[in-house]
Amino acid sequence: MPDENWLILGAGFSGLAIADALIARGTPVAGTTRSAGKAAALSARGLTGLTYDGETVTPALADAVARATHVVVSIAPGDSGDAILANLSEALSNAENLTWIAYLSTVGVYGNHDGAWVDEETPVAPVSARSVQRVEAENGWLDFASSTGKPVAVLRLSGIYGPGRNALCNLAEGSARRLVKPGQVFNRIHVADIAGATLHLAGNHLGGIWNVTDDYPAPPQDVVEYAASVMKVDLPPEQDFDTATLSPMARSFYGENKRVSNVRLKTAGYAFKYPDYYKALSAMWADGSWKHGR
Repeated sequence: MPDENWLILGAGFSGLAIADALIARGTPVAGTTRSAGKAAALSARGLTGLTYDGETVTPALADAVARATHVVVSIAPGDSGDAILANLSEALSNAENLTWIAYLSTVGVYGNHDGAWVDEETPVAPVSARSVQRVEAENGWLDFASSTGKPVAVLRLSGIYGPGRNALCNLAEGSARRLVKPGQVFNRIHVADIAGATLHLAGNHLGGIWNVTDDYPAPPQDVVEYAASVMKVDLPPEQDFDTATLSPMARSFYGENKRVSNVRLKTAGYAFKYPDYYKALSAMWADGSWKHGR
């Protein structure tokens, strides 16, 4: 088997965290972005930067697919479906070195459960159009795994945060809001644990569906309150959800209320670096990484 050679299709916030973890251990990794300028920035960071606009497969990208041992798909589907399945499925099927694929999805596919617990066996019941698209893409990737024999791990991610994107930043910028909707809870996941879980699943050659989420579903206002206590700053005022001014997308997130279990991932041997927002916010504040998004 050839040495590992990773390709990240969509090197955004989560994709870059995975890339950074690979670079830190000396593993070659390429990543795509939409513009030549951003591709140059990826190369400066230590990846091989490639351009992909969702349609055009450049010779450099085709070569990267052919050489890849591991592929991470971190590009959201659109109205016309999953662009990677549409444009690269044949190339991925024919990639002789390819041993494992990750598809980064969302816990939004479960829909609303009025605060009840869900796990990987819970039937999907997407509410929003974007979650419906995610279910279709998940099914496409699972079908790809069945037809090609190449394992695909579907990682269902909860609310993503990390350096440069967290409640501490929101408080510092003055954009934090303490929205209160009685009974509402969300799970979260630190981006470092997205990277850690991805490498763990790849290292164990595990496919199938995995909830990548923290141990502690909690009301969103509690996170703001804890962040303020860490920073020793005043809290923003409480706002009633029903009367608050929100974008349609922001309001739609509150229509999905559930507690997401990560037992399957922990049973498979993954130990979370940040199992809850208390540990994560405290650690990021202590080492200064909270504001250092790259």
